[in-house]
Formats: sequence, C-alpha cells, structure tokens
Amino acid sequence: MACLLPRPDVVPSSKEVPMGILALAILAIGMVSAAGQAWAQTYDPTFQVCMHVVTWGGGAYEDCTFSTLAQCAMSASGRAAQCNVNPYYAGATASLGRVDRRHRRVY
Repeated sequence: MACLLPRPDVVPSSKEVPMGILALAILAIGMVSAAGQAWAQTYDPTFQVCMHVVTWGGGAYEDCTFSTLAQCAMSASGRAAQCNVNPYYAGATASLGRVDRRHRRVY
C-alpha cells in the first residue's frame, strides 16, 4: 500500500506541478464567482431627498425615493432614520439610464 503523504527525498514528477496550478486556478475561479455583487452607487440621482435608515443590529442603508423633505420626514417618523438632501441629484436632466458623474462627456 502506497503512502499518500509526500516524502521530502522524492522529487515531484513533471505532471504533479501543472495539476497543482490547475487546481489552484479552479479554486480561485470558484471563489471569485461565488462572491456576491457589490452595489456601486448608494444614491439615486433621480430623486431630491434620501433617507438614511439604521436597521436593527447596526446595519444601515439609503432610501432615495423621496421628492421633498416633508415627504421623507413623514416616512421617517417613528423610525431610526434621518432625511438628507441627495448630493447626487441630477435635476431635470436626470435620465432613466445610468448616470456616472465621475466621467462626463465633453461636447
């Protein structure tokens, strides 16, 4: 019966090294594909007001679906929430598509 533990006095064959690299590559691809998607933008540029909501357990999120501070205040009443002006509000020029403020087109 052969021992499955590697021996220090034996040099690995040429087939063992590429198989180890292949196993590491498959493991790395599996870990990257299993990772969840990250949210790139917290604020929605189509609404003027955002509500910062703190959830039970210490989590927090931004709810940018309000047109006025009064509307946001009514929804935040009785909750651990605070209304703020949206720093990324695009105004009347807001499109339905994705807005990337870091890279603007120059005409």
